[in-house]
Amino acid sequence: MMLAPALVGYAEPWWIQIIKSIVIFAVGLQLVPVVLIVERKLLGRFQGRYGPNRVGPYGLLQPLADIIKLLTKEQFRPRTAVGFLFALAPTLSILTAVAAFALIPFGDVQHIFGTRVGLYGVDLSIGPLYLFSFSAIAFYGIMLGGWSSGSKYSFLGAMRAAAQLISYEVSQGLALLGVIISAQTLSLTGIVHAQGGMWYFIPQAVGFLIFLTASFAETNRTPFDVTEADAELVAGYNTEYGGGRFASYYFAEYLNVLVVSGIVTTVFFGGWLMPFGIHPPGWVDPIVVLVKMAIITFLFIWVRATLPRLRYDQIMSLGWKVLLPLASANALLTAIVVVVTH
Repeated sequence: MMLAPALVGYAEPWWIQIIKSIVIFAVGLQLVPVVLIVERKLLGRFQGRYGPNRVGPYGLLQPLADIIKLLTKEQFRPRTAVGFLFALAPTLSILTAVAAFALIPFGDVQHIFGTRVGLYGVDLSIGPLYLFSFSAIAFYGIMLGGWSSGSKYSFLGAMRAAAQLISYEVSQGLALLGVIISAQTLSLTGIVHAQGGMWYFIPQAVGFLIFLTASFAETNRTPFDVTEADAELVAGYNTEYGGGRFASYYFAEYLNVLVVSGIVTTVFFGGWLMPFGIHPPGWVDPIVVLVKMAIITFLFIWVRATLPRLRYDQIMSLGWKVLLPLASANALLTAIVVVVTH
């Protein structure tokens, strides 16, 4: 088993950390419009129609037009809304999504202009715990948005979202437990190094499928998008939001899809490692990760175009009666195998 190299005493200069913070936010800000245009184009092809094709060449500037439209709309809130919390809720969703994005490793430690720089925002010894702590804070972004709107429909949508997020977060965490037991580390870069012999999506196929399914629910994507079931709840927890605040929720949702794609790439598909023992130069590592993330993101779009929305009782049954027992059994079986083989 290949483990992460020891970096005892290794610390990046403060100015490197500031530059990395700016780059992380800038990359996330640029990737979200790309995912938006790709999704709309692909959905058009899947459904036998044209996607955006008016604004810019081939419709490539449509996301920019949408963003400008939303940011220039007048801010409005209901008279019964709680003003401060109404404005704080979408901000929480943005901050937690960016903080989680900083955890994705796009490469190993490289020497750039004579300075050792890790191609990631942070490499924590408790990586998955960091991820789930911020996803728990993101939960408040949805709950506060629904409650502070002063609308019973928004509040009902927020309650359904809360129940769904809590239900599937348990299975999501247990699905990662098998990988953590196999890699014997909580560091995401350490998990990548541990996949030097075999990517974990093979021995942890059950955990991969459970984590991916739970991630669809955690990101409110089809077929688990009942939190925004406009046919039932007007528009769910964000019914009363418009303009820039609605754009913040929209941005956070798509950035969370990228975060999940990055975590799946890191934990189950070897991160920056290439198959067949190929070892490219270090500058290729981020490209490898982005390509793998693009494939996972394409799967999210494909599922949206394919599957219908589930009923709420079906979603709860799947989470508690199917995924949770499977995830528990997978973690237990992995622990037994690791103990017996070591």
